[in-house]
Amino acid sequence: MAQTDVLVTQEPAPQTVHVSELPRKEYDVARNTGAYTSAGLATAGFRTAKYLVDEWFQNCYARYHQAFADRDQSERQRHESQQLAAETEALAQRTQEDSTRRVGERLQDTHGWKSELQREIEELLAETDLLLAQKLRLERALDATALPYSIATDNLQCRERRQHPDLVRDYVEEAELIRNIQGLLKRTIMQAVKQIQLNREHKETCEMDWSDKVEAYNIDETCSRYHNQSTEVQFHPHSVRLEESASTPETWAKFSQDNLYRAERERLASANLRQLIDCILRDTSEDLRLQCDAVNLAFGRRCEELEDARHKLNDHLRKTLQEITDQEHNVATLKQAIKDKEAPLKVAQTCLYQRSHRPNVELCRDTAQFRLVSEVGELNLSLTALKEKLLEAEQSLHNLEDTRMSLEKDIAVKTNSLFIDRQKCMTHRAHYPTVLRLAGYQ
Repeated sequence: MAQTDVLVTQEPAPQTVHVSELPRKEYDVARNTGAYTSAGLATAGFRTAKYLVDEWFQNCYARYHQAFADRDQSERQRHESQQLAAETEALAQRTQEDSTRRVGERLQDTHGWKSELQREIEELLAETDLLLAQKLRLERALDATALPYSIATDNLQCRERRQHPDLVRDYVEEAELIRNIQGLLKRTIMQAVKQIQLNREHKETCEMDWSDKVEAYNIDETCSRYHNQSTEVQFHPHSVRLEESASTPETWAKFSQDNLYRAERERLASANLRQLIDCILRDTSEDLRLQCDAVNLAFGRRCEELEDARHKLNDHLRKTLQEITDQEHNVATLKQAIKDKEAPLKVAQTCLYQRSHRPNVELCRDTAQFRLVSEVGELNLSLTALKEKLLEAEQSLHNLEDTRMSLEKDIAVKTNSLFIDRQKCMTHRAHYPTVLRLAGYQ
């Protein structure tokens, strides 16, 4: 419609023959008055005789005028047609060039968005690969914590076999820390799996958009190569009809922009998650190694304490054994002293008994009698003191024997604890993984 309006508003081409109106000529219609004519009203309007000369000229002039008018109209129409054909040719050429230019601009826009999508797809793919590597590190780190947990639980089980009083809760237990780290690693792995899924979903969305743009680019590129001499062109009358679902340039650009925005957002989230995983792996590996060193130090300190306690117990046992030997000699000495007091007591008592048989006035309380009585009393006091000291010595010896047994038992307990901590636990802990393995590296 726009092309027709342009054509109508333009000035017509100049004519070769100027248009001029012929003078109108009045003709008098003659009535037939011959012998064979009828002048009645009933025959008015019906030709019943030959034409008159004026009528013949009138007819010729009418034919001339009609022929001139027809030629003039045909010539004018011919010139207008030529002008219209030239104008439509120029308009078609301009329209085709403008359409080709617009298709070229569309190709540039499509290529730009296609390049952005391809770049984002490649970056998202590379980011997903990096996140997969971090996820693999997390899985390796989680697997690496199995050995420390096994060592910790084995140490706990071994140390449960310690005997009283060494069965104490000291500062060499680390299983709770390892369980907490394992829980953290498992949660981080789940978060990485979800982020990888989101990355792949947005990558697929961008790939679909990129694929559509590649197809559209190929179609527009094919259209940009079409010209009037192309053999592939043909009529498609219904192709000018627009689909209701067709997008506008604004919605078309916004669709790709939104896809790129969401993909970049997930890519940044994935990069942040990778940094978080690095921090988690670094912190957990350092925590485990620090805890391992602290536990090893506590084991070493505990072994030193046990060794020192056992050394002191052995020293006390040695002294106790020496005291037991001395006390046994003391008991034997006391017993011999008691036995040695029996003979003088017998002598004194025998003398008193014999002197009690003196006759009559000879049974006198003389000095000898008083001295013998005093001697018996002193000997009895001595025996009583010796027997009391013997009882004390025997009780002391009994106590020393009990102490010896207690010391020997305690030494055995310390030896068992040292064997568990040094030979069992510390030997097993020598296989503790390194920081690199705990950080997820092979």
